[in-house]
Amino acid sequence: MISLHRLGHQLEEFHLNPDLIVTVEANPDTVITLTTGTKIVVAEPPEQVIDEIKTYRVAILAGALNRRRALADSEPHGLHARRAAQGMLLSIDRGAEHGAQVPDDGEPEDSEDSAV
Repeated sequence: MISLHRLGHQLEEFHLNPDLIVTVEANPDTVITLTTGTKIVVAEPPEQVIDEIKTYRVAILAGALNRRRALADSEPHGLHARRAAQGMLLSIDRGAEHGAQVPDDGEPEDSEDSAV
């Protein structure tokens, strides 16, 4: 959630889910349009609202990355390599199903390159 102030109520802070924001306009006051069609006039300039949204999203992504790293540290050694190898094998299998030729090195060839 981001913290904003309604125009004319600078002492009363409210919190808004930035995922609901469709547009942020300045005409001349800052008007936020939500996915529900609701329009909210806020005291903050559009640049500050955008910065708040960016900060919120960075925090969410950083938290997800930290959680993933913590889970990766708890997994047995080599598990990532095995998963990557399985993914490569699946993509090779899918390529062979769609008619792509698979040479000895395991990399699928483009059909145009193999005709030359």
